[in-house]
Amino acid sequence: MSLDKNFLWGNSVSSMQSEGAWNEQGKGKSVYDVKVATENTSDWKVGIDEFHRYKEDVQLMKEMGVNCYRFQISWTRIFPNGDGTINEKGFEYYDHLIEELIEAGIEPMICLYHFDMPLHLAEKYNGFISRYVVNCFVDFARVVIDRYSKLVKYWISFNEQNGYLFEAGFENSGFIHGDKTLEALYTIANNTMVAHSLIANYIHDRYPKIKIGGMLAYQEFYPATNHPEDILIARKASEFINQHFVNAFSQGRYSNEVLHYLKEKSLISTIQSGDLELIASHKNDFISFSYYYTVTLDHYKLPKDTPPSYYMRDGSIKNSYLETSEWGWQIDPLGFRSVLTKLSNETNLPVFPIENGIGVREQLNDQKTIQDDYRISYHKNHLKALYDAVKIDGANVMGYLGWGLIDIPSSKGDMNKRYGVIYVNRDNHDLKDLKRIPKASFYWLKQVIATNGEHLD
Repeated sequence: MSLDKNFLWGNSVSSMQSEGAWNEQGKGKSVYDVKVATENTSDWKVGIDEFHRYKEDVQLMKEMGVNCYRFQISWTRIFPNGDGTINEKGFEYYDHLIEELIEAGIEPMICLYHFDMPLHLAEKYNGFISRYVVNCFVDFARVVIDRYSKLVKYWISFNEQNGYLFEAGFENSGFIHGDKTLEALYTIANNTMVAHSLIANYIHDRYPKIKIGGMLAYQEFYPATNHPEDILIARKASEFINQHFVNAFSQGRYSNEVLHYLKEKSLISTIQSGDLELIASHKNDFISFSYYYTVTLDHYKLPKDTPPSYYMRDGSIKNSYLETSEWGWQIDPLGFRSVLTKLSNETNLPVFPIENGIGVREQLNDQKTIQDDYRISYHKNHLKALYDAVKIDGANVMGYLGWGLIDIPSSKGDMNKRYGVIYVNRDNHDLKDLKRIPKASFYWLKQVIATNGEHLD
């Protein structure tokens, strides 16, 4: 077996990390636009200025050989307040970007939400905890789908949607007022699943030729030892953090174990009447996920009565069998293979890893280049794991997208944490000239893609 001839190779980004132009062409403010720079982070006003440099970036991706670019449509470019009147001017950038991608032979893939809640909806309604905001988002999604349905084949609604089941869900959903309770968290998580189901049904009812998939930040959990309690919490963490949404995406139903927990904890009211029927009515054409590291859990670290959705936060320990990046993320290619095969087996859907990579501090050397052999090794080992999942395990894998293959600020706004195979000349507090400079990994990945993964060395 070899990879499918239509295998998708490419790059993934979010709008706030790449575009810049935070106040141009009628764009409204998101929650990111008002975040200020700190000693170790930048603000979010420029990103890598792809808004003005998209032609250059598309040409670099074309030179690399990628055939897919997953990007986000910024909600506040189209609806400056998140609701109200459409800003027609806000579409122009995406019209041009999609045209440029298609001309370069690169398949555009659209993500509709990547944590940048419109500031108005966060301040007035507290983000996705509100059904009004859910309805606003679905309205926005329908407008975007209607515009690009003939040009864009692949769609996802939410980036890393299961993140709304653990503590990251508050910040990522625009929740800025009130206590961060389990009730609030499960309300947000269910509301996003309702929104995703409505969007998936809209696509399948009106545009049967395009495809939508659910997306997870997949967390593979290991027990710290063979102690039965460690094995129990590893299984339970995966059920609450992964499987709850995997079941919803692939089977149209939530986890029985999680539903039982909600009933026992008087949290079942976080699911409104008719929600389960709506979720049961939707389907997905593929399942996508991000993968960076695995998590090892020690039951001795868990305080009594810790909710399962917080096991990862409270029970994680370092796995001595794995290398660790300077950011504390443990590198585990074999875990990547396990996740690919597991999801393919469990969901019977094509599996699409759309974020993978390693963040590293980097500086240009005297030759104004970067010899990033560590990044080559990281991607090589993960791609070998992907091939084993396909060739040995029979996993149905439709592509592989790296995260931020052109350097962008990290999810925390740190330009020092670089994932790219192309260096962008800026740091947290000095934009410099934003020049794009291919690293050694750029030329390695170009060769890999040119051979459809047959030659990794």
